[in-house]
Amino acid sequence: MDRFQAMRIFVRVVEAQSFAAAARELGSSPPAVTRAVAFLEDITGARLLTRTTRSVSLTEPGTQYYNDCKRLLGDLEEAEAAAGGAYARPSGTLTITAPVLFGQMYVFPVMTEFLDLYPEMRGRVLLFDRIVNIVEEGIDLALRIGNMADSSMSAIKVGMVRRIICGSPDYFARHGRPKLPTDIGTHNVIAFTGSSTPLEWQFGGDLKTSLSVTSRLQTNSIEAARKAAIGGWGLVRLLSYQAMPSIEAGSLEVVLRDYEPEAIPIHIVHPEGRHAPAKVRAFIDLAVDRLRADKRIN
Repeated sequence: MDRFQAMRIFVRVVEAQSFAAAARELGSSPPAVTRAVAFLEDITGARLLTRTTRSVSLTEPGTQYYNDCKRLLGDLEEAEAAAGGAYARPSGTLTITAPVLFGQMYVFPVMTEFLDLYPEMRGRVLLFDRIVNIVEEGIDLALRIGNMADSSMSAIKVGMVRRIICGSPDYFARHGRPKLPTDIGTHNVIAFTGSSTPLEWQFGGDLKTSLSVTSRLQTNSIEAARKAAIGGWGLVRLLSYQAMPSIEAGSLEVVLRDYEPEAIPIHIVHPEGRHAPAKVRAFIDLAVDRLRADKRIN
């Protein structure tokens, strides 16, 4: 059996999470798909998949082998296109990760436009409010908010966001507006955090200091914190893009603008060390254009 064809079949089984679904997508039969995976397990000497009556999942060696197959097949497609004198057209599946709300607001619209431009492509958008190891997880690209610490990644800056303090017009009518950061101690604070320890809020402008803030209400949900602030319970500190729809609607207002800390960069990140496949280059070209043109994050 052709090893590269078997690898293609294995990748489709993993992404479809089903032997039968992969067979339908490939125009093959379930027994042929099963033989291809068994062939790869024979030559690797490892069990790659765990099968139940309802699902298919990767084993630990299977996860590494899947990531390697994706890389090798992508490199093969690039080499074939280069040998034919053509610039490779995006193909396959593009997997992207981003923070939850940022992904919903900014990444999904770019992904759907990308899929419209390249109908043969498939897209996966994985949204997490944590840093994901994109190499280990087999992810092509990440949108990250914050200063880049990992020099092994290629990073393209596409925007900036600010840390802002907000409250509702009703809350300010009842409790007044803080004029200085030290005034926060007299206000209710809604904290987006998973910790019960005092919060350290950084401030910029002429102050350039940090302030320990005590919060009576804490949550690990940005949406819950935002809604509590809109409801008039207290002040909340958010990234500017998280609050922007509510600010534009007039349900939240920003205070202490003169004391905002330095803005935080937004980057598109992808692994270095190998030539980026056509699908990655094409998405980056589109995303850079769309995100840099968005005044809400620039």
